[in-house]
Formats: sequence, C-alpha cells, structure tokens
Amino acid sequence: MRLGYAFGVGLIFGIGLALSGMMNPAKVLNFFDVVGTWDPSLAFVMGGAVIVTFVGYRLVWRRDAPLFEPVFQVPTSKVIDKRLVGGSALFGIGWGIAGFCPAPAIAALGTGRWEVVLFLVSVAAGFAASRFVRSPTPPATETTS
Repeated sequence: MRLGYAFGVGLIFGIGLALSGMMNPAKVLNFFDVVGTWDPSLAFVMGGAVIVTFVGYRLVWRRDAPLFEPVFQVPTSKVIDKRLVGGSALFGIGWGIAGFCPAPAIAALGTGRWEVVLFLVSVAAGFAASRFVRSPTPPATETTS
C-alpha cells in the first residue's frame, strides 16, 4: 500500500513536470533571460505549486501523525549559516546554467538526452563531494549533577 501511494504521488508529480515544461531546460533558461527571450510561464507554475503546497500543509498538519509513520519528522534548526547560503547559491547557479532542477532531470531521463545524464552525474558528484566539506558535528556533552 505504501509503495502504491509513493508510485501514485511520483507519477502525478512527473506528469505535472512534463505538462508544465519543467523538463525542458530551454523553457527554464528563458525564464531567467529577462532581457532576451523571457518566458514568464514558469512563474505561474511556481505560483501554482506554492498554492497547492500551502493548502496541502494546512490539511496535513491537522492530523496527529502521517499516514505511514508514528510522528512527523520536521527539521528543528532555524539557523541560516554559510553552508545553507552557499549550498543555496550553488543550487541556483547550477539551475541557471543547466536549466534543470534534480526532480525534473530525473523525470527527463526518459527523454534519453545525454545532457540529463551528465547533469545527474554532476549532482551525484556534488553530493559525494559535500561529505568532504561538511564541518564535523561536535559530540554531545553530558552534564552530571
């Protein structure tokens, strides 16, 4: 049952990416080209996603727990540090250069284009490289009374 829901959600998400043009890097790059061939349609896609997410979160948070887990797993840190800002900037630069986000790129694997494979290999390499630049978490200290 759990796998069926995951498949259904992924299928709907992939169809949405395909219909919106997010799998086409030219459409994404034209959105960023505000002085040239600007295509504002991506803003409507993002706006629609924000509205659906806003409504979805309001409905989900009314529940005591998720459907398939005992508790919600929500990040607790609200720290904006160099790693967060640097990673966000790197993500944005990569998106602006390649015209792909990771999820649309995964959906675009079905197109058979080599650029998609190259992008995803680069993303995987970035994930692997990030393990070497992460600052180690200091061990928790116990206090005894």
